[in-house]
Formats: sequence, structure tokens, C-alpha cells
Amino acid sequence: MNNIGIGKVYLIVLLSLLFNFSDVKAQDLSIKIDSVLNEKFQPDGPGAAFLVSENGKIVYEKAFGYANLELGQKMTSDHVFQIGSITKQFTAIAILMLEEQGKLKLDDELTKFIPDYPVNGQRITIHHLLNHTSGIKSYTNLRKIYSIDKNDMTPKELVDFFKNEPMNFSPGEAYKYNNSGYVLLGYIIEQISGVSYEEFIENEIFKHLGMNNSYYANRREIIKKRASGYHKKETFQNARYISHTLSYSAGALMSTVDDLNLWQQALISGKLISRESLSKAFTNYPLNDGDLSNYGYGWNIKTIKNTPSYEHGGFIFGFKSMGVYLPEYGIYVIGLSNCDCNSPTKIVRQIAEMYLKDLESGS
Repeated sequence: MNNIGIGKVYLIVLLSLLFNFSDVKAQDLSIKIDSVLNEKFQPDGPGAAFLVSENGKIVYEKAFGYANLELGQKMTSDHVFQIGSITKQFTAIAILMLEEQGKLKLDDELTKFIPDYPVNGQRITIHHLLNHTSGIKSYTNLRKIYSIDKNDMTPKELVDFFKNEPMNFSPGEAYKYNNSGYVLLGYIIEQISGVSYEEFIENEIFKHLGMNNSYYANRREIIKKRASGYHKKETFQNARYISHTLSYSAGALMSTVDDLNLWQQALISGKLISRESLSKAFTNYPLNDGDLSNYGYGWNIKTIKNTPSYEHGGFIFGFKSMGVYLPEYGIYVIGLSNCDCNSPTKIVRQIAEMYLKDLESGS
């Protein structure tokens, strides 16, 4: 064999060793993640589904525990969960879609769309609603919410429920997480588009992106692979009933880990809005005094190991969720749990950090 032939053989062997080493490293990482998740989600209790993708390619996807304790139905990664406040990402992007269509501006005042909203001389803009800096009191913090939580309400009735509450602070003065702001955004989407929030999200986003297992929550509709939600006191209990109209555009959507991965990849590839518009959602906006809010539009702006991280969690009775995106590495981690006793927040961030370490080590 000549020198060229020997060189080719050597290259093939070297590449084979490198790929095998990479496979072994990936398997080791999956085993470590399995260990963490198996400890958190017991095999005989409510469960969860987790997915990790790197530049759109799924590198980890597994489910744990039970989707339905009464029926003894094991969880699979295609089960449908209520995602709670991750809904806010969809509401925020819907607003940015309407901005690109020239139907609103982010500095438009709330009263342009809801003229009778009592702002008490304050200038509350779309930006303030998106960024949780409006100063409007969050209706989910009001004690009187328990008088209506089982009632089916129209968006206007929900707005009327909290609109006369005193404000917490002047717009832009502080950041305070606020479900009322995102209810108002959903109502504005309806005013501008002429269709319900549910129709807008399902037609303009879910169907457009092929998110075939994502829904506006509905107890009457048959939803295949719907996971049941649970609480835990001394034992597991079925989740408390509330009307889905109560969470509306602040938290009423349902989805799967695969569909949410489609969602994330569609955003960064520009399928819904331009990258320029998307950058607005991922901007860490300052308050009036210059301090950062650490929130964009529908995403918390944080870091993991000094690496930028765009993330958001969700809670609604019986369910908790968490998603993290590391833009510098294209890593997306999503975790959905069907017991509000088991938050995936810390574990999702931990998994993201594990992948980050793995990439930085050069594997």
C-alpha cells in the first residue's frame, strides 16, 4: 500500500474514533440526565416530559412517571400538558406579528384600544404590558379571584374584574410580574384582528407551524394524549378545577415538548416574525431609572454560566413548565410536569448547564 493509501486508512480510523468518542460522551450525558430526572420524578407518581435540542436537532427526549394515575397510563413524550405562563411567549409574538403588519406600535397607549380603561392620568403603553412594567395590579394576586375562578368569563368581563384596582406604581418605574398585562394584550389582539385570541393563536401560529398537538385549553374537546394534572398534600390529588377562561392569554395554552421545540426553532429561523422583531422580545429593557428589568417580551433575560439565557416558566393548577434557550449555542431545553408539586425549573436550567459544559469541553 502506498503512502496515500495508508493516509486514507489512518484518516478513516481517526474519524471513526472521534465519532465513537463523541457518541460515548453523548451517552454519558444522557445517563447523567436520566439519573437526575429519575430521582425527581418517581416511577409510580405523576410525571414529566423533557426534550433537548441543539440547533433544532433533538439530542435528548424522554418521559417519566404517569400521565394518568387513575388509569395507570404511563407518560410518553407526546403527551399534551397545560403550559401555563409559557403562553405569554405566544401572546408577545402575536403582538409583534401585528406590529409588523402595521396594526399597532409598541408605544401605543392602552387607551387607544380600550378607551374606557381607567389609567388615572398615567401613560400605559403596549411595551409596559409586554414587559411587566405597567404598574397595573395582577388579578391573580387578588383575594376576590376565588369568587370567580370557576366561572367562564369573556375577555371583557375578565378585564372589568381588575381594571378599577389601584396601580402598584407608575408605568416604567419598576418590574413586577403581572398577569393582568397579558390579559389586556390578549384582549387587544382580539380588538385588532377581529377574531378571538384562541382563533388567532391556533390559525396564525399553531396551524402555520404544524404544531398539531397544541391547543387553547378546553375541557369539552377530546384531546388525544392529554395528561391529567395533580396536586400533592399527603397523597396525590386531582388538580383543583378552574375555568380556562380565567388564565386566557396569560396562561391558557396546551402543548407538547416536540411542538414547543418546533415553536422555538420557528422563532429563530424567522418563520413568524423577522429577526429584528424577535430581538425586541429578547432585549433586557431598562426601567425609568436605568436599572435593567431582566425581562423582554415573554422571556426572562438571564445567564447560565455567564452565557445569555432566554427562559420562562409556567404554573397552572396541576402543571408546571420551564423552557430555556441558549442563543450562543442553539441549545433549547423544555420540561413539562403534570404535578404542581414537581417544578422542572431548576432541573431544566441544570440540564442546560450540563450541555453547556459538554460543548465547552470540546466534545
